[in-house]
Amino acid sequence: MAVSHIQQLAALTEEIVACRVCTRLVNWREKIGAEKRASYRDWDYWAKPVPSFGDPDASLVLLGLAPAAHGGNRTGRVFTGDPSATFLTAAMHQAGLANQPTSEHRDDGLKLTGVYVSAAVRCVPPGDKPTPEEQRTCLPYLVQELKTLPNLKVVMALGHIAFRAALQTLSDMAGEKLKGKFIHGEVYRFGPGLPMMVASYHPSPRNTNTGVLNMDALVKVLNQAKELSLS
Repeated sequence: MAVSHIQQLAALTEEIVACRVCTRLVNWREKIGAEKRASYRDWDYWAKPVPSFGDPDASLVLLGLAPAAHGGNRTGRVFTGDPSATFLTAAMHQAGLANQPTSEHRDDGLKLTGVYVSAAVRCVPPGDKPTPEEQRTCLPYLVQELKTLPNLKVVMALGHIAFRAALQTLSDMAGEKLKGKFIHGEVYRFGPGLPMMVASYHPSPRNTNTGVLNMDALVKVLNQAKELSLS
């Protein structure tokens, strides 16, 4: 009996969650999970690699950098429980990709339609800065994921590191080095058989609080990516 893409994604999720390859990241995520933030002292932190989340039949993938220390690393779901998650989920809701505007914990009822959310690095890195080696180590998970999603047409990269990871992943899929310069709102087409890419600034407080990225601008790019994925 053939294994469905849903079963393949579930198996990949188990493999990701069990990963302990990068010692620095393992130590950091577990340290945060043990020490906790005071406001979350009653939480049982996830403190493991954070798997992707969303619609397994999606034609659009949103790719972030890595879990937040007290967001995904606490809740166990990508873009959940931190300010970046709040901003992104509100924008996805406006774009008709999410059934609600909030993403607070794994059992909050959030459902995504037509979109699958992933990250370039699955463990929280110190200072939100994974090393190049850590990025390379985690990349095969993303390659396998994108190859497994049967309806994938567009990858929307949130920020520069996610953009580079997406380029490297599509290069692996293409068997040749693909090039592109990060420009917010830009669409990158690499030929038949490969997903398109769309670039966006990351919805981090550093960008949203300074006006680099506002809600209207993010919703606009999400709608653009959505339309491309449905064309």
